[in-house]
Amino acid sequence: QVQLVESGGGLVQAGGSLRLSCAVSGRTFSRYAFGWFRQAPGKEREFVAAISRSGSITKYAESVKGRFTMSRDNAKNTVYLQMSSLTPEDTAVYYCTKRPGGYGIEVHPREYDLWGQGTQVTVSS
Repeated sequence: QVQLVESGGGLVQAGGSLRLSCAVSGRTFSRYAFGWFRQAPGKEREFVAAISRSGSITKYAESVKGRFTMSRDNAKNTVYLQMSSLTPEDTAVYYCTKRPGGYGIEVHPREYDLWGQGTQVTVSS
């Protein structure tokens, strides 16, 4: 049974940095592409970043490009989201999610089949 558990969220001042982690249980980690989405109060869940199964391909939302970096460690079964130059507009609950086995990266949440519980990121001005 695959499970996703996010950590690393918190309160940070504008301009600061945070690194989110997503620990993935199970022995099939390398079969999956992963994504990060976020949802602010009153808004729809939006795509942030995605990474391919090998880690060689990443894709980012325009709003975070150049500030966020997604990576994965297949030996540790963990996916990361390094966030820098944070602004109050980045405040949201951040969710880690996986694609079905064998599929590539996507930007639509409906293409992902398993979600973590989310971790809150709050950026103060």
